[in-house]
Order: sequence, then C-alpha cells, then structure tokens
Amino acid sequence: MLFNVSSLNPAKILTKISDERKSNSLSNHLRKRRFIQFKNFVESYASKADSLRIIDVGGTPIIWENNLSWLKQIGLIKNIEVTITNIKEYKSNNKIINCVIADATNMQQFQDKQFDIVFSNSVIEHVGDYKAQQSMANEILRIGKRYFVQTPNYYFPIEPHFLFPFFQFLPLQLKVWLITHFDLGWRKKTSNRETAIMLVDSVKLLTKKQLMALFPGANIFEEKVFTLTKSFIMYGESP
Repeated sequence: MLFNVSSLNPAKILTKISDERKSNSLSNHLRKRRFIQFKNFVESYASKADSLRIIDVGGTPIIWENNLSWLKQIGLIKNIEVTITNIKEYKSNNKIINCVIADATNMQQFQDKQFDIVFSNSVIEHVGDYKAQQSMANEILRIGKRYFVQTPNYYFPIEPHFLFPFFQFLPLQLKVWLITHFDLGWRKKTSNRETAIMLVDSVKLLTKKQLMALFPGANIFEEKVFTLTKSFIMYGESP
C-alpha cells in the first residue's frame, strides 16, 4: 500500500489540525493570528501611555511569558502589569505577571476600571449557562476600560471541543451516548453517565446575536475558515 488507511481517520485528522500544541496546526495558526490582532489593539491604545495594566480572564501565564518583550517596546510604556485569573492555581517567575485565583463571573476583588485592557480567549463558553455568561461579560465591562474577547461560533459545523460535526445541535441523550461510546476530541469516552452529562454541560457556545447583546456596541471580527465563521472576537471600549 502507498499509504496507511488509518491516517485518513477523520477524527484523528480533526484532532491533529485542532491541536494548539502543534506548530503547524490550524488552531495554532489562528491563535497566533489572533494574538497579532490583539497586539495591534493594544498598540493603538498604549502607544501614548506610560503604563499598561492587562488582565487575562481565564488564561495561563505561558502566552504572556512568551510575549512580554513586545509590550516593553510599545511607545512610552514604562510600567507593565499583567494579571492572570483562573479557577486553577498558576504561578509565574516573571515579576510583571501576577496570577490570581478568581471566578470569571464574579471578580469582586478587582475595582471598577482597574485595568486598561481585559483579554479573554475561549473562556466565556465554559462558565455556565447564558446567565453566567452575562455575569462574566458584565464583570469584563466593569473591571476594564477596554476589552478583547474571543469565543467559538455556535453555528460553525465542527464543534471545537468535541470535534464532532454539528455536535452542538444534537439532543442531550445522543450527546451522552456518543461520549459514553467514543473518544471525542481530547475527551476520552466515559462509562459514567453523570460524567458525560457534566462534559456536555461544560460548553455553551454563543451566537453572534447573543454576543452582541452581551457586549453592546462592540466591534466584531469574524475569524474565517473556508469562508465559514469559526469564532468571534468582540473588542472595544467599555461603557
């Protein structure tokens, strides 16, 4: 045989192109392109500022540890602070980066407009139902002067977490059956039905209309894959 038939497994192909750990993956390419957009967003504001306070809601230190050099080169900035919030505990040896345990839907430890820019990448779809997502959006608008929020598109045909076509449109019972019988994306199959339901409920994708309601007046950038909108970036100034 000239090729291995198993290499054409659709599930394996989808997992490979969606694995951000692989430098040549589509997902990693989109993340890099997204961060370039974020850099432009930051520079448009910070080029005339002498200090910059950024908060990453739901992020990890790694992306910032690898990208601090460009922040130091922006305009007149002398003082830079990056706060990472997550429900898990993270640590960083970089003095500029401060890691804090926080709930994205209730960040009362931070003051109104405490940060110049709020950044959040693929988090708001994980905080719970629409009411919880609304709470997170309100907190982002409250603590930041500006925001840059990315989340997958509900209507994109490949669900990005389970990597299964149209998974988000399927009835609950069918989703649970799939999770209890197959590995989906990076999630291993489970024989426990309660665990399967918990996995299904851990993701609530949003539509463009819902995002416009959560971030009224936001600028919207649509990330495209083969002319289809894979995800949205909502950005702008907080009211």
